[in-house]
Amino acid sequence: MATTEWAHTTVMLKEAVEALDVQAEATYVDTTFGRGGHAKRILDSLSPQGTLIAFDKDPQAVETAQALGDPRLQIRHQGFAALNQLPPNSAMGVLMDLGVSSPQIDNPQRGFSFRNDGPLDMRMDSSKGQSVYEWLAEAKTEQIAEVIRDLGEERFANGVAKAITAKRDAGQLPDTTLGMAALVAEVVKTREPGQNPATRTFQAFRMFINGELEELQQALEASLHVLAPGGRLVVISFHSLEDRMVKQFIAKHSREVYDRRTPFAAAPELPLRALGRQRPSAEEVKANPRSRSAIMRVAERVATAREHA
Repeated sequence: MATTEWAHTTVMLKEAVEALDVQAEATYVDTTFGRGGHAKRILDSLSPQGTLIAFDKDPQAVETAQALGDPRLQIRHQGFAALNQLPPNSAMGVLMDLGVSSPQIDNPQRGFSFRNDGPLDMRMDSSKGQSVYEWLAEAKTEQIAEVIRDLGEERFANGVAKAITAKRDAGQLPDTTLGMAALVAEVVKTREPGQNPATRTFQAFRMFINGELEELQQALEASLHVLAPGGRLVVISFHSLEDRMVKQFIAKHSREVYDRRTPFAAAPELPLRALGRQRPSAEEVKANPRSRSAIMRVAERVATAREHA
């Protein structure tokens, strides 16, 4: 049976790969292969001696990578928290393109979107773990509200959670995306112009069921282990919570902090140098509206005195 090929437009393609400052014979890591937009651009810059290691939870993304048949590409069916499994100082660049790819959103069977009806799933890797429906079928009202409030930043979180558990207790818990979106819309009466009332709730469910913030924190910490001195960390985020985490991580590891308790002590060696942030161009946002919330932050691994020795 034929399958639909869901299109994906890579966000900040040129800018991200330029920020990596690719060296032809070095090793790079793409922590979210997706449909290979950034990866293919990196491979274009590598010589036959170069290597690209890619991670992705999505079996379809793994199949796409394998279909390229490029001996320089190593694809791993893992989330990017597994970055810590790579050898220390082994890569000259780590790219993290966060969020959901267009094929995942556009394919109703993945259950990420309320644009078309599909099962209430939202797992990046549908072969393991709970679906959103399975979690909602047993979660407490307080837990559901906390997830919607903290990850979706939805001010009607308590009302949405109560409505969901009321439907569940009546044996009417929606098991489809459109059914859940309609239930949320009954509670969320006001929303930003052009935004579906269920947007924040669906975002929260997706981030929770996939453990996205926890995995991001683990991957950021692992990047310090994997990057060689002079290597670049490039992170594209689409959500304020993700961007805040990336911003704070880079700041923590790149800014000197004056300690008044020990004013004459040597400043601690910091492993990163912040290289700034960038937003998509107006032309890109016009051509691909999904890029409008993207923020790219870049940092460079700095050699410590021990590594110089």
